[in-house]
Amino acid sequence: MHETEADVVVLGAGPAGEAAAGQLADGGLDVVLVEPRLVGGECAYWGCMPSKALLRPTALLAEARRVPGVRELVSGPLDPQVVLDRRDEVVHDLDDGGQLDWLDERDVRLVRGHGRLVAERTVEVTRRDGDRASERIVARRAVVVCVGTRPAFPPVDGLREAAGWTNREATTAEQVPGRLLVVGGGPIGAELALAWRSLGAEVTLLEVADRILAGEEPFASEQVEDGLRAAGVAVRTGVELTRAARADGTVTLELAGGERLTGDELLVAAGRRPNTDDLGLEAVGVAPDDGGHLRTDERLRVGGRPWLVALGDVNGRALLTHVAKRQARVATAVLLGDEDAALAPDELEGRTSPRVTFTEPQVAAVGLTLDAARDAGLDAVAIDAPTDGTAGASFVGKGAGGTSRFVVDRGAGVLVGATFVGAETAEWLHAATVAIVGRVPLEVLDRATPVFPTRSEVWLRLTERRPR
Repeated sequence: MHETEADVVVLGAGPAGEAAAGQLADGGLDVVLVEPRLVGGECAYWGCMPSKALLRPTALLAEARRVPGVRELVSGPLDPQVVLDRRDEVVHDLDDGGQLDWLDERDVRLVRGHGRLVAERTVEVTRRDGDRASERIVARRAVVVCVGTRPAFPPVDGLREAAGWTNREATTAEQVPGRLLVVGGGPIGAELALAWRSLGAEVTLLEVADRILAGEEPFASEQVEDGLRAAGVAVRTGVELTRAARADGTVTLELAGGERLTGDELLVAAGRRPNTDDLGLEAVGVAPDDGGHLRTDERLRVGGRPWLVALGDVNGRALLTHVAKRQARVATAVLLGDEDAALAPDELEGRTSPRVTFTEPQVAAVGLTLDAARDAGLDAVAIDAPTDGTAGASFVGKGAGGTSRFVVDRGAGVLVGATFVGAETAEWLHAATVAIVGRVPLEVLDRATPVFPTRSEVWLRLTERRPR
């Protein structure tokens, strides 16, 4: 077996792994990056990027149809093939060749294969061509685990076998199915239901909970559900699946009570599970938690081991690309000797993570919902305003709708949560994130005057109605 050494071995080249490898190499360390698939990971090729490429035409078309002078120019539906071709451009036809130059520039060595721990700071790699343990790499300083997650399947008889699509197939499919069944009403399910409906599929979205987007404000769930229905998606909540089957090109879902639904394709988007079951953790005395996650301290170390670091989805703090990159910055600083580098308490608890669901309307949110704030023991109140209730909103088309909510901790006099539901609200979010992370006092926010006539004037509702 070929044996080599490096300062750091990074397992997984998704957003966290890319960021960690690049920053550690910039800091002067010798880095090996181990990846069995594509450099860039889930987000770049099967998640965030292709799904937004599929959804962007829908958002533009909706806005065009709201604006007089433009809507008269719009006729007919989207051209599915043009949209899919553009999606393929965004994911570079699933070719990561364009990602490799920055590795070469930093002398990061890429090993294509699956890495497993076999001893402290020691990784064996099975190369992608199947050669067993073709290389053993000893890390002088650390092993950084960024192996991400995979789709989870609810315990429904036959569901795994019947599901032709997970997020990977749904974001890279080359044909529009006639009838698509979607199991799961979280962000992935809601976004992809809308995307494929906009391309002509007949879509039914099924959610076991009593509302979709259950982690967001209830009004956000309601307004997105209304938007999906307006687009032609059949939304079913409170659904109990009992069995799934595929035969002769048709998928059948059986519901409690005996009702049956049929479709041409089935997408399961019912959560994610970390890829920790084949990492060799037992060889170093580490066990994941009941959910399969590698729990870390504020410096992203696993089990107090300074040489073992877990970043991104695999540690379960927040399954978001930007959070993974933030964790990589902290872990990199720690490994390069910054004694003060650490996640803040709010980051550890996931209380300040911004997130966007790119449906129509969009849901852009950061911090706590009102219920979550009260459950956390805060004296929290909500200040609500119509998202389209400003002069600037008329320029994206009257009747765009939506609700904006600011959640205020009256005791501390700061913003602890914000949700913006409406057309193109994603770019609003960073101002709220800065206010929440920085715990900017409300009286200071009052001095930050938004420009007229922009949609940012929704912030005036916060300053005008803030608790005195």
